[in-house]
Amino acid sequence: MTKADSIFKANIKKILGEGVYSEQARPKYKNGQSANSKYLTGSFAEYDLSKGEFPITTLRPIPIKAAIKELLWIYQDQSNSLDILEEKYNVHYWSDWEVGNSRTIGQRYGAVVKKHDIMTKILKQLEENPWNRRNVISLWDYEAFEETEGLLPCAFQTMFDVRRVDGDIYLDATLVQRSNDMLVAHHINAMQYVAFQMMIAKHFGWKIGKFFYFVNNLHIYDNQFEQAEELLRREPADCQPKLLLNVPDGTNFFDIKAEDFELIDYQPVKPQLRFDLAI
Repeated sequence: MTKADSIFKANIKKILGEGVYSEQARPKYKNGQSANSKYLTGSFAEYDLSKGEFPITTLRPIPIKAAIKELLWIYQDQSNSLDILEEKYNVHYWSDWEVGNSRTIGQRYGAVVKKHDIMTKILKQLEENPWNRRNVISLWDYEAFEETEGLLPCAFQTMFDVRRVDGDIYLDATLVQRSNDMLVAHHINAMQYVAFQMMIAKHFGWKIGKFFYFVNNLHIYDNQFEQAEELLRREPADCQPKLLLNVPDGTNFFDIKAEDFELIDYQPVKPQLRFDLAI
């Protein structure tokens, strides 16, 4: 059992056994019913990527390439355009969050990255002083929220720190989420931000270090309890998944593509589970 599988099963058991039910839930299912959930507050996990600990479960298949493409849309294209996401990357699951008929998700995610020129700034300050303690990306922009409708960002803050160990520089990263649909998105979000961490490390020729993951509200929706029980019954696959970024050290962040990533030794348990998303 991988560390990620152990944490995943423990979180499912804890939510089902100790979690509380949401009230006045904002999201709805496609049939119009309120999407209530059972949840915990304050979930934290630590993975040492340098030792092969990657936050991906083997209990069900995780679409890692689609997750990475979504991340590139946000931080390379710096876009909120559904046309770019669908035509360039063939990723379609954001269409449920289209704002009106704008073909966008509103002033969210990539639009906020572009508005504040976040990637230029974060790469510049890491280059000028890797040991500065201000390498923070925040997508929580009240002005943008007031400008348009749209889903407020779930994964909204990332922080980076470096450590020198035996002459090598390691890049650590922390992902903070306000809310996480654990059965559907937990490992998707974790792995796409590990990919983000790897891209920045490659940009500077550093090694990947630790990945810290904090979720304020970790939940399972009330139409997912059967799938949760199925995941608890499953035995993890006998494998140790590892994400590789197959580009030379020093490759520019903006030149890295989804095809440059390779997930090795990943044989997840099948069949895939189906989920009706809360919108």
